[in-house]
Amino acid sequence: MYFPSSHSTLALLALAVLPAFANAQTTANIALSSDYKFRGQDQDVLGHDGGAKTRALKPSLQGGFDHAFGDSGWYVGNWNASVGWLAGNSIESDLYGGYKFKADVFDIDLGALTYLYPGNHAGNTTELYAGASYTDATLGSVTLKYAHTVSKDYFNYAGSAAGSGLSGRNTGYLSLAYSKEIGAGVTLKAALGHTRMASDIRRLGYRSFVDYSLGASLDLGGGVSLGGALQGASHERAYALTSGPDAGWSPNRPRLVLTLAKSL
Repeated sequence: MYFPSSHSTLALLALAVLPAFANAQTTANIALSSDYKFRGQDQDVLGHDGGAKTRALKPSLQGGFDHAFGDSGWYVGNWNASVGWLAGNSIESDLYGGYKFKADVFDIDLGALTYLYPGNHAGNTTELYAGASYTDATLGSVTLKYAHTVSKDYFNYAGSAAGSGLSGRNTGYLSLAYSKEIGAGVTLKAALGHTRMASDIRRLGYRSFVDYSLGASLDLGGGVSLGGALQGASHERAYALTSGPDAGWSPNRPRLVLTLAKSL
């Protein structure tokens, strides 16, 4: 099975919208990652021969922009990545918007996010989210965030687009992230998350799971950074392939992910 590369498409898209970034309220970013994991799970798993991509190096081109409406607290954004887990699709395109405000010592973020998969809408998912962050010069920064699925399905796990009659709505994701700059441009980063699958998805044999990320980033100057993190998720067996030559391989397995990023 052939899946066209989205790298050139994303690069052309980034070049086309660069002139719009002259607005001081708009920021953008582009990155190249050795692998793309979302909540601890590999997002590039379909091989050209119909098997699975089990190797550790599966480069993903990523990029997007954020636009803040002055000091109002309102914002919108878009983020894209090359992926390969749905037949006929090779790009994830996220659209989001929300409102940020200060509440005592906390920074609050409320919003909505839709994950789109052009070419195969079965994976389309929409979540509402709420987050709170606290930053201290000595202790570092801590962010607690919760995302709640309001779409009919959660990344096609329930298979509702194929007429399964099941729903992924009410799947929830709770995450805790920590970062601390320790000097010389080095920032330590750690994150822990828990996905609570909807009851219909759990009945299919998928389990609610914990994902983790532990690593650091190095500021190289000029808006360029290099990061590395060990990422993975629990319950590897529940998400492992059950047939074919790659049976037993799981997208939840831990990986060392390297990312070179540039802010624009």
